[in-house]
Amino acid sequence: MEKLLQDKTILVVGAGGLLGLNLVTTSLKQGARIIAADINITVLKMRLKNSGLNLNSENLILKKLDLTNEISVRKLFDNIEHIDGAVNCTYPKNKQYGKKFFEVTQDSFNENLSLHLGSSFVFMKNCAMYFQKNKCPFSLVNISSVYGVIAPKFEMYDNTEMTMPVEYAAIKSALLHLNKYVASYIKDCRFRINCVSPGGIFDNQPNDFIQAYSTYTHGKGMLDVKDVLGAILFLLSDEAKYITAQNIIVDDGFVL
Repeated sequence: MEKLLQDKTILVVGAGGLLGLNLVTTSLKQGARIIAADINITVLKMRLKNSGLNLNSENLILKKLDLTNEISVRKLFDNIEHIDGAVNCTYPKNKQYGKKFFEVTQDSFNENLSLHLGSSFVFMKNCAMYFQKNKCPFSLVNISSVYGVIAPKFEMYDNTEMTMPVEYAAIKSALLHLNKYVASYIKDCRFRINCVSPGGIFDNQPNDFIQAYSTYTHGKGMLDVKDVLGAILFLLSDEAKYITAQNIIVDDGFVL
């Protein structure tokens, strides 16, 4: 049986993060050739090596990329010979990110929108420009969130120091519409742009939060990062060749 991404070249940005790292390893197993990009190559190499990957594999190329710098993004695309798709797993943010609503200043709010939504815009634009230049089928996947779709359930954060940042809600909901904008602007079935919106992914959150979160799901509770990968791989593959401007929610019923 042919692998889902056999002979496809996929660009993964934010490859050193929790989602990006797992996506790189799983995509390689599905037959892809991966260009793994991140802002810190040293950390990226260490994490890939710790995941058991052979850094000398001919199917793995490492690139330094600062997604918040448009020149860095442009240089990356100028030096890529061929890609079939891309996934943006980055989450750039400032040091004030994560404060509760009344503590967020306008400057900090604007900076976080610029860092994350602004960099996502630049990446989408460069993917679209790459397609316009090469006219080869291209699938771009962005990562939104259940909180790009519904209002926060703030009661889950009781008895913790956590909150659902207002910037996060603004960014993740905006990504969904930006996808539709770009798909409508390019208007070519060979260029597809979609979102995957995960529910909460386990990353050593406080136990009180984990227990509260689980009451809103259908039994799974917090997702393992690997639970999200199937939807991403599907959208990158030819099995989804006419799906565009859509959002796949992976949440075990959290948004219901």
